[in-house]
Amino acid sequence: MIEVIGVTFKKNGKIYYSSSTPENIKIGINLIVKTDRGLQYVTVVTDKIQIDSEKLKEPLFEFVRIANHKDNNQNKKNIEDAKEALKKCKELAKKYNLNMAILEANYTFDRGQLLFTFLSDNRIDFRKLAKDLATIYKTRIELRQIGIRDKAKEIGGFGTCGRELCCSKFLCDFNSVSINMAKNQNIALNPNKINGACGRLLCCLKYEDKCYKELSKNMPKVGKMVETKLGVGKVISIDILKQKYRVNIENKGIIEVDLNEDN
Repeated sequence: MIEVIGVTFKKNGKIYYSSSTPENIKIGINLIVKTDRGLQYVTVVTDKIQIDSEKLKEPLFEFVRIANHKDNNQNKKNIEDAKEALKKCKELAKKYNLNMAILEANYTFDRGQLLFTFLSDNRIDFRKLAKDLATIYKTRIELRQIGIRDKAKEIGGFGTCGRELCCSKFLCDFNSVSINMAKNQNIALNPNKINGACGRLLCCLKYEDKCYKELSKNMPKVGKMVETKLGVGKVISIDILKQKYRVNIENKGIIEVDLNEDN
């Protein structure tokens, strides 16, 4: 186990971990850390925690210092300059007729790299664009294609539940969501019901999937013939959360069986 602290590059962004820091580090404080992309300006989002080093998916950031007034001003300048770079990148992409939506531009704190993120349905040959950008900004250029979910996270909005999108509110990572999760929860496989604002399966389908799987273990499948106190019948519907199911018994009609009472 090692002691780390969680940091992010922006609000609701992915959480990374930094190595041990001074005792006076608190949530909300800005730090300068060393990463594989160079020095970066980050914000502390967790208290110090113990974590199994084997479970770390990415290298630890190396703590350099608590950000000072000069660092804060440099970060503000980087943000403003990145906005101008974003405009220029969009102009150049249009010039070269590249079918890509440039979403964001970010400098590393030390300005050793300028990263652009973009959305596109196809692979893009952006070599001329990258060359022009490198000539203009005199730094290493990276153009990174991101997915539709990342775009929804950046733009934000409200889901069918009426609440702010989970991805833009608190989700830091996108976990795999499968159609089986909707099936496990007996949700109608209607795209309007199970797809989010991004057009992909709702992230919230994963939240209760484990619970539904556990509760479904002793539930009969729809269409199965089962033995009840009133005789043998076919299961026509189930209610996983209530742990009840309905059975159609020939000559006796439909009855409801409580799994807990039945056991």
